Amino acid sequence: MSNLLTRALSHAALLVFALTTFSGTALKADLVWTPTSGWQVQGGVLSGLIPEEGRTALETMNKARADEENGERSSAMSRYESVAKKYPNSIYAPEALYRAARIRMERKQYFKAFDAFQDVVSRYPNSPHFNEIIGEQYRIANALVDGARPRYFGVIPGFKNRVKGIGYFEKIVETAPYSDYAPLALMNIAQGHQRLGQYDEAIDALDRMINDYPQSLLAPDAYYKLAHTHAELVQGPYYDQASTRQAITYFEDFLILFPGDSNVPSVDKGLVDARNTFAQSKIKIGDFYFYKRNNYKAARVFYNEAITSYPESATATEARARLAEVEAAETKAQNPDAPRPAPRKRFWML
Repeated sequence: MSNLLTRALSHAALLVFALTTFSGTALKADLVWTPTSGWQVQGGVLSGLIPEEGRTALETMNKARADEENGERSSAMSRYESVAKKYPNSIYAPEALYRAARIRMERKQYFKAFDAFQDVVSRYPNSPHFNEIIGEQYRIANALVDGARPRYFGVIPGFKNRVKGIGYFEKIVETAPYSDYAPLALMNIAQGHQRLGQYDEAIDALDRMINDYPQSLLAPDAYYKLAHTHAELVQGPYYDQASTRQAITYFEDFLILFPGDSNVPSVDKGLVDARNTFAQSKIKIGDFYFYKRNNYKAARVFYNEAITSYPESATATEARARLAEVEAAETKAQNPDAPRPAPRKRFWML
C-alpha cells in the first residue's frame, strides 16, 4: 500500500512539474491568423482548453473571422463574444474580446466598445494589443468630448455625452499612467471641463498634469492653460483675489521654466493684467478704510501693498498719491487749529 502511495505521489509531482514547465510556455503562446490557415496557436503547447473545447473555440473563431472579412460585422461580433464568454481562460478570449470591441467601435457603439476594450486590459494585461487598445480608448473618449453621438445597436443615433468622454479619459490615466496617452488624457480632461464651465475640475486636471508629468512635452501648454484658466476666474479688483494670485504664480512660473516658448508674449500680457488687478484691489480696500472709516493706519498698509505688488505701474503711482492724501488728512486731524491754505481766487466772467 505504501509503495502504491509513493508511486502516486511521484506521478503527481511529475505532473505538477510538467504543468509548471509548460504553463510558462503556454502563456507565451501567440494566436496568429492568416488567410490560408485561419487562427493558429504558435509558440506554445497549450490553449488553456481541453481538446474538444479547443476545437470548438477555434472553429468559432474562424467562423467569426470569416464573417468579419465578409462584412457581416454583427454575426462576427456575436461569435467573438460567445468565445470570450464560454472560454474566458483560453488563449482565444482576449483576442475575441479585442476584435468584438473593434467591431463595436466601427459601429460607433462607443460605450460598449470602450467597456469591451477595458475588459481586455483589465483581465488580460499581457495582451499584445495593450498599447493599441489604450489608443482606441483615447479615440473613443476624444470623439465623445468633441460631441460625437453614439449609436445604439449600431444604427440609432444617441445623445451627446461629453461627461462620459471625460470619465473615459480618467479611466485611461488610471489604467495606463505611464503611457504616452496619460498626459494627453489629462489635457483633454481639462478642456472637457472648461467646455462644461467646470473650472475647478479643469484646474485640478491641469495641476495633476504638471505635477505627475513635469517632463512631458505638454508641460508648457499645461502651465499656460492653468495660468489663463485662473485669470478667467478673476472678476475684477472689487472681488476676492485668490484666482488673481494663482494666475500671477503660474504666469511667473511659466516665464521662469519656459523662457523661449512661443507663448511668452501672451503670458507677459496676462501677468501685467493680473498684477494690475491685484494692485487695484489693494487700492480699493485702502480707499474703504481711508474714505469710509478714517482709518489712516489701515489705509496706509493697503496703499503700500499696492505699490509693493506692482511698483512700476500706473496703479502704484495712484497709490503714492493716495498716501500723500493720507498724510495730509492725518496731519490735519492731529492739528485741527492749523491754518488752512488760502482758497484759490476765482474769476467770474460776466
